[in-house]
Amino acid sequence: MTSKLTIVDHPLILHKLTLMRDKGTPSAVFRQLLREISLLLTYEVLRDLPITSRSIETPLEEMEAPILKGKKLVFVSILRAGNGLLDGMLDLVPSARVGHVGLYRDPTTLRAVEYYMKVPDDISERRVIVVDPMLATANSASAAVSRLKEVGATDLRFVCLLAAPEGIEAFSLAHPDVPIYTATCDRGLNDHGYIVPGIGDAGDRMYGTK
Repeated sequence: MTSKLTIVDHPLILHKLTLMRDKGTPSAVFRQLLREISLLLTYEVLRDLPITSRSIETPLEEMEAPILKGKKLVFVSILRAGNGLLDGMLDLVPSARVGHVGLYRDPTTLRAVEYYMKVPDDISERRVIVVDPMLATANSASAAVSRLKEVGATDLRFVCLLAAPEGIEAFSLAHPDVPIYTATCDRGLNDHGYIVPGIGDAGDRMYGTK
C-alpha cells in the first residue's frame, strides 16, 4: 500500500457504508447516504487547511479570530458518479470552485477514455480535491489526475468511498505525490474490474440505471 493512504473509519461512516452496500437500498437513500459520508470524509481531507486570523468584534469584545487562509478550494468530480460525493462536499464548503472530468471505462481494456473536462483557469493556485466513489483499477482516477497536472494543478488529493488494494497500488505508482482518502479498503477486484464485496456500480445505484 502507501504511506499517503488515509482510511477514515469513523463509526458513522462505517454504519452508513453498510446501508449503502445492501442491494435492497433504494437509489434515493443511496444518494443521501453518499452525500452524508462525503461530508464526513471532507472533514478529514481538509484537516490541514492553512489558517490565518483577523480582528472581529463579538457581542462582548474584540478578538483575533481564526479564518481560512489563501484561495478557495477546487472540488473536481470524475463524472458521473463523482457528483454523489461532490454534493456533500459543497454542503460543507459552498464557496469552493467546481471542476468536472468526464471519463468512461472501455469495457474491453478497462482503460479510461476522456470525453469532457472543465476546470477553473487558476487551478494551479488552488488546492484540488478529486472525487470518485470507487478506486478500483485506478485507471480513471490516474487519468483524471494526470490531466489536472497537465493544466497546472500541483496541490492534489484524491477522495473515494471504496478502494481496492490493486487500485491503491496502481494510483500510488502513477501519482506517488497525491494522498488518497477512503472510507475503507475492500478485498479486491473481480474479473470485471469491480470492487468486491463492494457496492456495485455506484453511478447505476445513484441514478437507478443499469
